[in-house]
Amino acid sequence: MFRKLSLLFTIPDLRKKILFILGILVVFRITAAIPVPGVDTLRLKSFLAGNQFFGLFNIFSGGVLDNLSIVMLGVGPYITGSIIMQLLTMIVPRFKEMYQEEGEAGRARFNQYARLLAVPLAFLQSYGLLVLLMRQQVIPNLSLFGYISNMIIVTAGTLFLMWLGELITEKGIGNGISFLIFAGIVSSIPRDFQQELFTFSADKIPSYIAYVAVSLVVIAGVVIISEGQRNVPVSYAKRVRGMRVFGGVSTHLPLRVNQAGVIPIIFAISIILFPGLIGSFLAGVPNPYVEHVSRFLIEAFNNLWIYGVVYFLLVFVFTYFYTAVTFDPQQIAENVQKQGGFILGVRPGRPTAEFLGRILSRITLAGGLFLGVVAVLPLAVTGVFGVRALTLGGTALLIVVSVVLETMKQIDAQLVMREYENI
Repeated sequence: MFRKLSLLFTIPDLRKKILFILGILVVFRITAAIPVPGVDTLRLKSFLAGNQFFGLFNIFSGGVLDNLSIVMLGVGPYITGSIIMQLLTMIVPRFKEMYQEEGEAGRARFNQYARLLAVPLAFLQSYGLLVLLMRQQVIPNLSLFGYISNMIIVTAGTLFLMWLGELITEKGIGNGISFLIFAGIVSSIPRDFQQELFTFSADKIPSYIAYVAVSLVVIAGVVIISEGQRNVPVSYAKRVRGMRVFGGVSTHLPLRVNQAGVIPIIFAISIILFPGLIGSFLAGVPNPYVEHVSRFLIEAFNNLWIYGVVYFLLVFVFTYFYTAVTFDPQQIAENVQKQGGFILGVRPGRPTAEFLGRILSRITLAGGLFLGVVAVLPLAVTGVFGVRALTLGGTALLIVVSVVLETMKQIDAQLVMREYENI
């Protein structure tokens, strides 16, 4: 591990990439410290501390709600746009073909549509968030010009973060959007430790022990599931071309237990935020029926057990959904057949695709269940010990550990590539 870290800074190209990414993260944290005009910081802190929904939204957006910064929406609109585009691949064949069959060019165009869709979504979300915060007296009453100008500023902040994320992704070391969320989570660790030190008491020791135990379980579980894979043996028939013999070797097709990585967690959080946001937005409407619906949504998603069940189901469903979008057994079977490969005991073509589909379904079931359990395990500990901070800790650990693992894999790939070049 220390050898790899030393190599990172001895190879000029990698050193420049890492320093560039660190510089981008510094820019992100600077923009996160610039508040929109007229924010009552004391009221904002008390509001965030007493609202589970906005506490989760703050983590999801990268910690940019702490002072109601100009990038308060984070990359949420872009992720929502990506979810909508992924859902459309199940409905519109053209989008599925673009994403799965047209290679890097098709995926680049697909992501461009998601970025364009993020613009109107950012306008709508900025309007709803500004109205909600104004009703809570966190920001002063705004005029029409104030609404429009703040909406433009917040939307521009989201587009700016999208651009920063793209710059990080282009360097080939990790996913830029995940990096920004990771940076927001990590930046809050010193402040959280400071608060715990000032409020330390002997009564909280069992809660601290529970938090450490759950954290270790989450970290170990995410590592095991992320690294676990099923190797399907594939043999290649011998082919004679002229005086040369090709094939005649055996290899394996790796099927990962968690094919979707951290994406199901991010997707699940982005969806579970909406009911609470809608309930809070409707809270001030002077209509008994609307008020009843608002109260129901707020109370339901402030209930740890209801929230935990919904969170578990969303993580589980999105694990299957994203795996189905990114891994097509039929296409894999066709590629293996074109290269003269076959799975022992399975006919090429459609039977191979069905065989791979069954294996992928079983291992994704295990991965989705485990990932869902790990996601809600801190909620169960919170329900037992009554410490609401643990709720956010589990989600944050899931994202942080998954991002670190993915980044380490890409760094290893960069180092291996350079070792081959030296040879």
